[in-house]
Amino acid sequence: MHALVITAFITYFVLLLILGFICHKKQTTSSGYIMGNRSLSFWLVALSAHASDMSAWLFMAFPMVIFTLGLSQAWTALGLLVGMFLNWQFVAPKLRSMTETYHCNTLSSFFEKRFQDTSGILRIVSALVMVIFLTHYLSAGLIAMGNLLESIFDMNYYVGLSIAITVMVIYTFFGGFNTVAWIDLFQGIFLLIVIMIVPFIALKSIGHVGAISQAAEIRQIPLQLAPAGNFDSYFGIISLIFGWGLGYFGMPHIITKFMGIKHVSDMHKSKWLGMSWQLLALGASLCVGLVAIGYFPEGLEKPELVFIEMVKDLFHPFIGGFILCAVIAANLSTMDSQILVCGSLIGEDLFVPMHKNVPSDRKILWFSKFSVICVSLVALMFAFNRSATIMDTVKYSWSGLGSAFGPLVLMSLYSKSVNRYGALAGIIAGTFVVFVWPTINPMITDLALDSMIPGFSLSALAIYLVSKMTRNKAAFV
Repeated sequence: MHALVITAFITYFVLLLILGFICHKKQTTSSGYIMGNRSLSFWLVALSAHASDMSAWLFMAFPMVIFTLGLSQAWTALGLLVGMFLNWQFVAPKLRSMTETYHCNTLSSFFEKRFQDTSGILRIVSALVMVIFLTHYLSAGLIAMGNLLESIFDMNYYVGLSIAITVMVIYTFFGGFNTVAWIDLFQGIFLLIVIMIVPFIALKSIGHVGAISQAAEIRQIPLQLAPAGNFDSYFGIISLIFGWGLGYFGMPHIITKFMGIKHVSDMHKSKWLGMSWQLLALGASLCVGLVAIGYFPEGLEKPELVFIEMVKDLFHPFIGGFILCAVIAANLSTMDSQILVCGSLIGEDLFVPMHKNVPSDRKILWFSKFSVICVSLVALMFAFNRSATIMDTVKYSWSGLGSAFGPLVLMSLYSKSVNRYGALAGIIAGTFVVFVWPTINPMITDLALDSMIPGFSLSALAIYLVSKMTRNKAAFV
């Protein structure tokens, strides 16, 4: 059994390396490496963007909270669906057009040119904040990856993690944006098929839907969307929806995918294809958690492994091992995009400003590539520590990026009154609030308010007020 599962694992990673090798020949310039020369088709952009969004959270965290806390946690999915739809509707087309007009490959360089900052401060600060939060986010993904490989394949945590990140760095290093997009496409289709099949087969195994309600009643798991029906319950629902949904506007590893589409006119096709994928994926993930209530009526010692235990029980070892690679696929499709964005930010926005004369395109390309390796090694060192709580780390990074950059992205696209001072103030305010909110929240209210909500709100307020107060200033002092 162990040998068959390991064979499935090896087969999957060999497929990724083959795909990476096929695509890497296309990348010969920094623009091609970072942005794919804006040549991607609508379907490739759609599935790549959404696969970059859904990490192992789709297979582990979301089914777990449904399995343990009930249907009230489904509001998280609504927040994600609404947030991503608004991202497609209001950010994607304008960001694609404006970044091409300004000849930008990264968000930081876009902010600099959009707000006419000749000092370079805005570009450097925004790039640093993005790299810090993305590296933090990446380390959480790596810890999850190591735990997955340890649980699924009985593989040593450190060995499995080293193998996984080596494969990911190889295809990202050589292939860049195009390779990451194609691999995300492949993994997005693969994980969608898997997560839709498993709950259907599990439901047939338990026999009838009544088993779910019976087990839920015994374990006192509410199957209502708003079980309490009081203020605290509704407050928690609002916090879930906005705490996750608002984050999309500031996720560089997601919104930079919009910049790679070939024709802006095709963006609406990408939107509906991508949203259909997300609706199916989240719906299937919710079903995994629901069906698991009946499938494991006595619960599980480690409820985050509910999908994994279900697959192990239902399928032949080789098939099960290959299916469980979908969990790894979900993690990889997020992490490879994060690594590439970090490499792009370091190469384009930190390396270039260090020189009086703009370095050659070849130097920028290779510095970006080696930055991919450096960021991966830093995140790997954090992951080797294994001290972080995975979901708290993901939520913290999501809130940090969403608060620091979400309002700025929106206002840079739709407001003519925002200036460089307001932009910088918004980044600082959003970052600061996310840092201090866990300490401040209990002092203000007994209700747990997601840090994204005050962080996003105060960042937007800082952008508006500081821009208004400094509208007559011409440059940083």
